[in-house]
Amino acid sequence: MSQKKDDMSTEAVGLGRRRFLNTAALTGLTLGVAACNDKPETAPAASGTSAAAPAAHASSATHLKPGELDTYYGIWSGGHTGDMRILGLPSGREIHRIPCFVPDALVGWGLTNESKAVMGTKPDGSLRYTVADTHHTHASYKDGNYDGRYAWINDKINSRIARVRLDYFVCDKITELPNVQGFHGIFPDKADPVDPAINYTTRVFCGAEFAIPLPNNGGDINNPEKYRSMFTCVDAESMEVRWQVLIDGNCDLTATSYDGKLAATNQYNIENGVHYEDMMSSERDACLFFNIARIEEAVKAGKFTTVGTSKVPVVDGTRENNKDPKTALVAYVSVPKNPHGVNASPDAKYFICAGKLSPTATVIELSKVLDWFDGKLAELDKAIVAEVEIGLGPLHTAFDGRGNAYTTLFLDSQVVKWNVDAAIKFHAGDKSAKYVVDRLDVHYQPGHINASQSETRMADGKYLAVGCKFSKDRFLPVGPLHPENEQIIDISGDKMVLLADHPVRGEPHDFIIFKRDLLKPKQVYDINDFPLAIKDSKESGVTRNGKKVMVKITSQAPAFSLREFTVKKGDEVTLILTNLDKIEDLTHGFAIPKYNVNFIVNPLETKSVTFIADQPGVFWCYCTHFCHALHLEMRTRMIVEA
Repeated sequence: MSQKKDDMSTEAVGLGRRRFLNTAALTGLTLGVAACNDKPETAPAASGTSAAAPAAHASSATHLKPGELDTYYGIWSGGHTGDMRILGLPSGREIHRIPCFVPDALVGWGLTNESKAVMGTKPDGSLRYTVADTHHTHASYKDGNYDGRYAWINDKINSRIARVRLDYFVCDKITELPNVQGFHGIFPDKADPVDPAINYTTRVFCGAEFAIPLPNNGGDINNPEKYRSMFTCVDAESMEVRWQVLIDGNCDLTATSYDGKLAATNQYNIENGVHYEDMMSSERDACLFFNIARIEEAVKAGKFTTVGTSKVPVVDGTRENNKDPKTALVAYVSVPKNPHGVNASPDAKYFICAGKLSPTATVIELSKVLDWFDGKLAELDKAIVAEVEIGLGPLHTAFDGRGNAYTTLFLDSQVVKWNVDAAIKFHAGDKSAKYVVDRLDVHYQPGHINASQSETRMADGKYLAVGCKFSKDRFLPVGPLHPENEQIIDISGDKMVLLADHPVRGEPHDFIIFKRDLLKPKQVYDINDFPLAIKDSKESGVTRNGKKVMVKITSQAPAFSLREFTVKKGDEVTLILTNLDKIEDLTHGFAIPKYNVNFIVNPLETKSVTFIADQPGVFWCYCTHFCHALHLEMRTRMIVEA
């Protein structure tokens, strides 16, 4: 069902933005939405203008006074850089980057022994992977809100999931998922499906986007009927894979219910096509709902198989084997064409799927999905309580906690604000229900979107951020590679107000925004957390075991504990450095010229590096991170005897 065309057109603002659509985007996306593109073009807005000029009081929110702190944290994916970005909101200032999957020269991630152990190495000690593609990041919950313990982020290329400790803002574990390619969607649970006392995150769910032959060992390459995807459950604490569900089609994004009973992924390519044109022949795909309690009962009862060399339990969640609601582990709710996002509303009632190749949003009532599993709902698609047109190329949805949803429209280059209850009334037959509330031009082709506290029960409807895939004329030109554009929007009133543009290096994706008081970051490490810590400078020195040499050294501004140390050519040297300074923000670095060694140690932190002393001579090791008035003088000599 659709709202009246004249309602849609009069509410639309600045539709001339479509002149920026590139041919490639139209070729793929308009296959399913061309019929909806019947609104007249308007005169293009002047370059760099906005449909809604920022109000003076709202605009000032993004320009904080000196010394003024942001009221929200934002946790962003870093895209191809393989890291996690930390922003302050509403200013949009980038505060920090947390290396996860890819080496980082600033902190020595991928160089130190400790970071290599997290990242994973080959038998020769080199890193197993040095590239990544981070898309989605989410954080742990308690009582329906973020609890400040962990955040997780995915690596699509190499099917890895990383966990970040939010007390120190460091990556502490990385797990590679078996039987998976193109790991995309990610979401932690918010409660246990059986035990109400467990009202916090214990699982993280991961959706695999690319269907592959299983096992993927060279067989069935040309038999698409054998291609399948996996939906994976990872233990939040141990980071070990608990179980997997074999499914039809491709997973995209992931969502979880607040009661812990359901996880979901929007699924495209029910056709099981291996070429993109084969993935769009069906007018409807699906949103899959996983009954967590039943899956874990099946695993416990031994009703699973394994794939290849993996020992992970795999249960059958394919459509053909899950038709009977009494025994089904997975429910396949029909949704329009190639859906791209699935998001849980803060009132815990609904999941919303965006159509991408359909101009619609689908509202699915979770209690009715549970009714189907319990045999109380005859037709599963009756769980759909609204399916309404909202614009061209809908992708992702955020919420304000006041009953409104905000969805990005890729083809319209807009954010549309729509009311969920009004959409349900319209779908039920009340054609007077005006569900579209507002539209705002964004610049250009928006993808991910999120609002302050949007993915919690405490959504507060203050600010919204949107990631635009193209920036075009928004920033100074810097050659062929344009930045992307992250925009901040005020959603506290009836009308959305665009506040700011922020250039960002490609290609970031998802993000979350939450109040700053939910985090209590530590400013200084606990020295007892490091088994190799040198707690007193008097413990410094050089010890030898054959050709293996250990160098223990401490830093305390403005000096290293060893003024020099001597090794021999051919030695395998392990250097351990502890920063004994106890003052926050007093970080030291340690670099050895010609030896590819450069890393930092924060207050009371310990790190180590191992290398072969293959070049004889004198090498001045120096502090790379400004720490003191005598910073330039802070150094030690490494003497390598021939």
